[in-house]
Amino acid sequence: MKALDDRLIAAHARGDRAALIALYAQAAETVNDLDASCFYLTHAYVFALELGDGRAPALHARLKAEGREA
Repeated sequence: MKALDDRLIAAHARGDRAALIALYAQAAETVNDLDASCFYLTHAYVFALELGDGRAPALHARLKAEGREA
């Protein structure tokens, strides 16, 4: 996870929101805790919404499936 954290920090420093979507979605898959996973998915979703990225609906659906959105 350290390498992924480093890539997240670097993407934040660059302001690379497209990379942040992918990295946060990847982080959501690497943790074994539902709350942590949904935390990362929420970040990916927010960045996707900000960019109008096509991954937003799938991220939203994942959050809804976990009961994180009505």
